[in-house]
Amino acid sequence: MKYPSLLDRFKQYVQIDTQSDASSTTVPSTAKQKNLGELLVKQLLEMGVEDAHMDDKGYIYATVPASAGAEDKPAVCFCAHMDTSPEYSGAGVVPILHENYDGGDIELPKGDIVLTPKQFGPLKEMKGHTIITSDGSTLLGADNKAGVAEIMTAAELLMKSDRPHAAMKILFTPDEEIGRGADHVDLEKLGADFGYTMDGATKGSLEDETFSADGATIIFRGANTHPGYAHKKMGNALKAAGVFLASLPRSEWAPESTKGEAGFVHPYEISGGVEEVRITMILRSFDTEDLEPYAALLNTLAKQAAKAVKRTTHEVVISEQYRNMKEVLDKHPHVVEFAEKAIEAAGLPVRKSKIRGGTDGSKLSFMGLPCPNIFAGEHAFHSPYEFVSIQDMENATDVIVHLLEIVATEG
Repeated sequence: MKYPSLLDRFKQYVQIDTQSDASSTTVPSTAKQKNLGELLVKQLLEMGVEDAHMDDKGYIYATVPASAGAEDKPAVCFCAHMDTSPEYSGAGVVPILHENYDGGDIELPKGDIVLTPKQFGPLKEMKGHTIITSDGSTLLGADNKAGVAEIMTAAELLMKSDRPHAAMKILFTPDEEIGRGADHVDLEKLGADFGYTMDGATKGSLEDETFSADGATIIFRGANTHPGYAHKKMGNALKAAGVFLASLPRSEWAPESTKGEAGFVHPYEISGGVEEVRITMILRSFDTEDLEPYAALLNTLAKQAAKAVKRTTHEVVISEQYRNMKEVLDKHPHVVEFAEKAIEAAGLPVRKSKIRGGTDGSKLSFMGLPCPNIFAGEHAFHSPYEFVSIQDMENATDVIVHLLEIVATEG
């Protein structure tokens, strides 16, 4: 194995439950994210990274100093997020190694989960690799602990090496999965000129365009009373919510029926009862202007649903999450070019693509830190099917090191 500590780090990190919580108003949204943060700071300090620390909001900052002669080159941030998705359990993760993968189906011990190359095309490029999965009862957490492990491994290498490299600014964030990851980043303290999130999938992939994203909460309010005496008194918010959900588009503007350039509206959580129901949704499009008609559609459908169920009312709350980072990155082409050169230096084809999602880099770019996304090797995010190849993680670590070397010599 090229980087002996990489696998050990990854296995250690995924076993720490760091699931974020969109309903929480605290920062971070769950205190348990700091458990991983404290470990990362401890490990960075043990490497000799003297300024490593976690602030009160759970953000980690650290600097691997530039090599001699490269002190005047741009400082480069590498960013990954510590939280895992609230959509599937991240507690009690049992990482399982499938060594020397034979190219066939991978059966997990629990949940009747089977990974097939037909369903998950990237497996076709992983014959002979060591594939890591969960046991099928949880997600794995490669999104984004693969990126965390890669950044930590690159930092460890550079702290021991005299190879030329620009200053490496490390940023680990909480709450990325709920759209808040970059909300409290202190760019002045970070001190980077540009950056990269390590949060992509297939090896060689480089993404400089994301969805623009809004969140939506649809609230139906009713009037509860004893059901035996509810005639012309009860207003059932659950029924209004059911009417609303049934009216959402299914052949268009839905994630299960769209791909490529098409955006969508997507309900992913519902809670409540007769008195009040809350439906949490996301709105996504590569074109920011599309988000307005998406929101208008939700308002129209919610109004119709409340009208259809007597004695119920509705409210639609829209909140901005992030915007397409290409609007910023097009003004800083050298940032993408450095990444392309680093991927090629690692012996990989450059696979430019768009993210049908977002990263911390979206907000960071608009905050003033141009920040495209580089692959980390993670696949089948937010599900018990999640997997990663240790060889792809080694490739991603190579890219980090090559990129810092290129900036040191060309920047």
